[in-house]
Amino acid sequence: MIGAIAGDIIGSIYEHDPIKTKDFFLFHPQCCFTDDTVLTIAIAKAILDDRNYFKALREIGRKYPYVGYGGSFIHWLRSTAPKPYNSWGNGSAMRVSPVGFAFDSVDTVLQEAAHTAEMSHNHSEGVKGAQATALSVYLARTTQDKTLIKREVVDLFGYDLNRTVEDIRPSYEFDISCQGTVPEALIAFLDSDSYEDAVRNAISLGGDSDTLACITGGIAEAYYGPVAPPIQNKVKECLTEDLWQITEQFCRRYGMQKSIGIGTPIAERPSHTTGHTGHVSGDSAGQNRHR
Repeated sequence: MIGAIAGDIIGSIYEHDPIKTKDFFLFHPQCCFTDDTVLTIAIAKAILDDRNYFKALREIGRKYPYVGYGGSFIHWLRSTAPKPYNSWGNGSAMRVSPVGFAFDSVDTVLQEAAHTAEMSHNHSEGVKGAQATALSVYLARTTQDKTLIKREVVDLFGYDLNRTVEDIRPSYEFDISCQGTVPEALIAFLDSDSYEDAVRNAISLGGDSDTLACITGGIAEAYYGPVAPPIQNKVKECLTEDLWQITEQFCRRYGMQKSIGIGTPIAERPSHTTGHTGHVSGDSAGQNRHR
């Protein structure tokens, strides 16, 4: 889950100032967590407690009202009687990675992913985007097989994954739909050779950078293993104490202790390189700044 949060923070500075290169400072001094992080942690909180996704999204989302929510979601948060609004936006996919880390069967992952989406993003594409993302995290965690991940996602959801980052980058533009974000985020992972490389791929597409990198980052962490300590440390610095506490608790419960530097995970992963970390910035990484 820290991989998803880190992707959001790294990509935050480029959401409205897109770039088409992988050569950038990993943690810009003005980077910050956004709605992607807040709602990811809300889903994690629900899983830790009672799987009441509605309650957790409303409770934590309202606590952080100025982190960049879309207009429809703001209305949903503020409403006294919120209803699903038939959204196909990528908000359903950006928040779902904890499901892929927490549950232990394909059927359960797909079912829970749908539950996290349907209270707001009940359009079929919104649900599909959440399910495809959560399934990719689950398969990356349990199989470490990119060919299988690609095949399963294509077979179940019909996404076109027969492209590369180099194919997509020249003409890709800002896109907030699941159908225009999730396949590209998956390809950024499939084309990578490390966690950091995956996040750089996602941001270099020049689209909705924080969400692309959040989706890609969760899958990449599940596949390559815990993100490098300098990246973990930046995540902790950027989060508020309460958000970090939920993140830490989730990692402890679901066998991700190495992700927060607190010992040995419950289940060791096959060895995968975690890549270089040479572009991590200094101490000024946008602590607690909200858009």
